[in-house]
Amino acid sequence: MASEKAPRLKEKYNKEIKKQLKEELGLDNINQVPKLEKVVISSGVGKKREDKRFTETVALTLEKISGQKPTSRLAKKSIASFKIRKGMGAPVGYLATLRNDKMYEFVDRLINVTLPNVHDFHGVSNKAFDAQGNYSLGIKEQTVFPEITFEDSAVLHGLEVTFIIKNGSKEGSKKLLEAFGMPFEKGAK
Repeated sequence: MASEKAPRLKEKYNKEIKKQLKEELGLDNINQVPKLEKVVISSGVGKKREDKRFTETVALTLEKISGQKPTSRLAKKSIASFKIRKGMGAPVGYLATLRNDKMYEFVDRLINVTLPNVHDFHGVSNKAFDAQGNYSLGIKEQTVFPEITFEDSAVLHGLEVTFIIKNGSKEGSKKLLEAFGMPFEKGAK
């Protein structure tokens, strides 16, 4: 299986983007260039955590989108008003962590297939970077993904995609995502 071709975006990063970013950011060493480390796709179930059909749909949706089985997340602390006890009961959300080839394939599909399908899309926010240079993208409905069938869209829910970027600053991370083809909003900084 060593003859399998690497994902298109991974090859582009290794052959073109690394060198380009090193020059643009004025870095001394190629190892200082921002690199996509992992992508985390997550979805909370909120008040519907006791509804088995809803939680199964969320887990199935994440599995279809990511290509791997998501892990369930239990509550980290007790909150009386939400009737949640720490670590007990039904999951409060699901997440899937993508690395290596699966990660690059997902990012390629997200940027080139999924985001253009979003109705009234004007670009993703420029302000969703954290202090370490990681980027979070919220998606209101799972129906924008081509992997989701009509039956899967009977129960609507949102999800979040977080890009964990190594050696990233806000500026470097944005340049990396722009090089991948991420459509940022025009006009805003």
